[in-house]
Amino acid sequence: MFGPTLARDLAALGRVHEGTSMESVLRGITTAVAVGVPGCAGGTAELRREERLMVAASHSDLITLVDREQALGEGPSAEAVATRRNVLVGDVLLDGRWPRYAAEAVRHGVRSALVLPITVDGATLVLGLYAVRAGALAGGSAEPLAALLTEQLTVALANISDYDDVLTDAAQLQEALAGRAVIDQAKGIIMHASGCSAEAAFDELRRLSQHHQVKVADLARLLVSEHQSKHGGAAPS
Repeated sequence: MFGPTLARDLAALGRVHEGTSMESVLRGITTAVAVGVPGCAGGTAELRREERLMVAASHSDLITLVDREQALGEGPSAEAVATRRNVLVGDVLLDGRWPRYAAEAVRHGVRSALVLPITVDGATLVLGLYAVRAGALAGGSAEPLAALLTEQLTVALANISDYDDVLTDAAQLQEALAGRAVIDQAKGIIMHASGCSAEAAFDELRRLSQHHQVKVADLARLLVSEHQSKHGGAAPS
């Protein structure tokens, strides 16, 4: 089956913190299965969402093997994507389904493999487990492993999505505050030059932005920049 630490390591991937990304989660999955699944020497994770593909692996040689399989258009991962079924390769030297892939696998030290296609949150995660010995990966572990991964990855992906939304909202708020600050500076320039009120200065900014078909904040930045250039970088009073 798989080691008792695997569920713990996968659950840890759902705890989002600064620096967490989809790439780090995928890399964590490959490391977790390499450590927690008996007989598994390394793992790969291919996340396919719409037209985008993200690949991670526990070892750089496996990234190369995934790239070669994609270039060849044959192999267990391609089979798993096409059939949506688990694919077990007991011994690449005896399996005649993909002879060109078999040669690449042996060249990279792989003798057996188990590939699981898992659907999570509208995306497909193709998880590859690789062993250096023939028959090292049992096909009977595929279903419980897929169930465990689906459960944990659903949580991890949801948490990352929520985290990204928070970061996006924070960035938009920061941008809005920065825009408000520069608009206030531009209003100050207009008020100083014409002796008008703050409300009248903003109306003038808005009128000019409509006339030139630019955003008020962009026009304000241009006005402040020109003012600072003329006055040696001094902020408008």
